[in-house]
Amino acid sequence: MKNILQYLFEHHSLSRAEAQVILSEIAQNRYNENEVTAFLSVFLMRSITLAEIEGFQQALLQLAVPIDLGTHDLVDIVGTGGDGKNTFNISTLASFIVAGTGQKVAKHGNYGVSSISGSSTVLEQLGYTFKDNTQDLKKDLKRANICFIHAPLFHPTLRNLAPLRQNLGIRTFFNILGPLVNPAKPSYTMMGVYNAEIARLYQYLLQKQNKKFMLVHALDGYDEISLTQETKIYSEKGEAIYSAADFHFSNIQPHKLFAGQTPQEAATIFLNILKGEGSYEQNAVVLANAAMALKNTGKYGSYSDCLKISKESLESGKALQCLNNLNHS
Repeated sequence: MKNILQYLFEHHSLSRAEAQVILSEIAQNRYNENEVTAFLSVFLMRSITLAEIEGFQQALLQLAVPIDLGTHDLVDIVGTGGDGKNTFNISTLASFIVAGTGQKVAKHGNYGVSSISGSSTVLEQLGYTFKDNTQDLKKDLKRANICFIHAPLFHPTLRNLAPLRQNLGIRTFFNILGPLVNPAKPSYTMMGVYNAEIARLYQYLLQKQNKKFMLVHALDGYDEISLTQETKIYSEKGEAIYSAADFHFSNIQPHKLFAGQTPQEAATIFLNILKGEGSYEQNAVVLANAAMALKNTGKYGSYSDCLKISKESLESGKALQCLNNLNHS
């Protein structure tokens, strides 16, 4: 590792193959904690390259515990995290709304690193027990229309590095990799990214891999459709900027998206929204994200059509029922 670090400190970057090998070696505990911390720190001081992210992605997917849910006709709504905004769990709520419409969801998630509550955090607070095998995930998917893939259980690398990442408390390139390495390989992933540079990197990578994709980036730095400012959306068809009005909502103030001070507060907000007790702002942002995720599949008509069925999912209690079914499966 000393030679690798010296090479990187001299402003060189890794090839795809080198990045893949190094991450595989980190996963095998070939290096000590100080060496790994130094390696991660390199990518806090300079941007990750396309070759590096591709190599890291391939290593994580190769090392992942395989999941076969019997279909790839699945939605995932997932952000890089690390935007520092401490919002309530917007993408996870949107996932339950999508599940409530009848569309199957394979949600990939983890504990929060730079926020109070990641998707794993809130589901654990609400009593969900993480599943570690395909059979149990398939049961959840059948019963609740949604299964939750807790990343550390299916990515040994992430499990081994979890304490180190938690101690660092800041985003690393693993945040960037999260949306790219769902082992269920869903066909319709809506990925949120916290800055335009990362969005562009994702765009190049996914185009190179000939993937269908949708990337969302709020221009004020959220890794989701925040409705606080305009949102840029990238897909294999091109890119465009959308206002809150384009999503059929009014602009909202950033403090209305706050998750609270504790995981318990974040869980209370989460449950209140699913119970139909959310504020206008809370409902608006989760519905906009759910509707766009549905539109991304190409199966449910226009954005207006997708928003209508998303509202019905939330207001009828179907989204809440999906959570209840998940917790009792």
